[in-house]
Amino acid sequence: MSTGTDVDKLIAFPDLDNIYLAADRLRGIATHTPLQENINLSDRYGANIFLKREDLQVVRSYKIRGAYNKMASLPAEALAKGVVCASAGNHAQGLAYACRKMGVHGRIFMPTTTPNQKVKQVKLFGKEFVEVVLTGDTYDDAYYAAVDYVNTHDSTFVHPFDDIQVMEGQGTVGLEIFKDSNFKIDYLLMAIGGGGLASGVSTVFKQLSPKTKLIGVEPLGSPSMKVAIDEGHVVTLTEIDKFVDGAAVKRVGETTFEVCRKYLDRIILVPEGKVCTTILQLYNEEAIVAEPAGALTIAALDFLKDEIRGKNVVCLVGGGNNDITRTEEIKERSLLYEGLKHYFIIRFPQRAGAFRDFLNVLGPNDDISRFEYVKKTNRETGPAVVGIELKHREDFEPLIQRMQEQNIAFEYLNNQPDLFQFLV
Repeated sequence: MSTGTDVDKLIAFPDLDNIYLAADRLRGIATHTPLQENINLSDRYGANIFLKREDLQVVRSYKIRGAYNKMASLPAEALAKGVVCASAGNHAQGLAYACRKMGVHGRIFMPTTTPNQKVKQVKLFGKEFVEVVLTGDTYDDAYYAAVDYVNTHDSTFVHPFDDIQVMEGQGTVGLEIFKDSNFKIDYLLMAIGGGGLASGVSTVFKQLSPKTKLIGVEPLGSPSMKVAIDEGHVVTLTEIDKFVDGAAVKRVGETTFEVCRKYLDRIILVPEGKVCTTILQLYNEEAIVAEPAGALTIAALDFLKDEIRGKNVVCLVGGGNNDITRTEEIKERSLLYEGLKHYFIIRFPQRAGAFRDFLNVLGPNDDISRFEYVKKTNRETGPAVVGIELKHREDFEPLIQRMQEQNIAFEYLNNQPDLFQFLV
């Protein structure tokens, strides 16, 4: 990426010595999570794949590291006035845990749309030291409410990513990876949301292991860092897919942008559907519960498979705070990405036996997973929304061919986002 020599004089970068100090502060607070070789992934890609398991962290994500390090860097008089953050997920839980450990009052602003399970987790980690304020419908609403509170109460705002001490706290993940690896790391993959983790970890590796290729991974639906680097400045995306909630931001940090464009070798964009497939594989094959952002790096391996063969690769699994209520959506997105789920509007002739005729076009392994039909006053045809699940991706073209041969009147919906959003 860009060398960023001019901007180095203007923006303070994370410092390796300070990351070592952060590691000392976090001793006994954050868990030193394992670096585990994964046999199944290694066999699949013909490489040596290792997982850094931050999903096993005390708050099930790396966010405790940055939040605690920031708070531990504050003077006593600032801590006495309390700390504030805005978050709907892992940063809130990390700050809450840090508040309880340090005996500091924290006020955490969360959108009113935040699932109750996440609100309970924040209260569980923070106990009597945190107050949760539900406000607005979006993260931005919560963020502006938090900033207003800080401005009127002289509290300290703990940013989720665009803060040097937060980046240095997240950088301790990199120190652990380097310490625990008794081998040369050829590739290190890190998820990018706002860029705090990638900034801290890349700072470590650019100095301790400069030949390691540092790969940032973003969701395809929210490529805020990739777009910023391509355009040469931070931009605000107008619309994003929020599914990978731990890595879906409209705008990355000013400082994290500079660090990432200087240190990262590449950014890979991964479709949300591929992330869902990976979540299910990790659960079924490895008994690993990864949240969408936590599965990003492993999902990215498919896009590197030709060049990582025979290499040592570390994937940073950033978190495991997955909401079980999202399971059906995860399955649906996975099936769609894999080409195993297809939606149609079928216009049935309004006569006896029309549906039976349609069943004859289905293959032996094809399954109707959705059928919505309302008889219209039109005497000729009646439209139905039909979802068909296939066993193999290759079964799709034969299905279409049989429908055409039998003169089935249909409209394919998967490639029509304006209609499709009402179904999925």
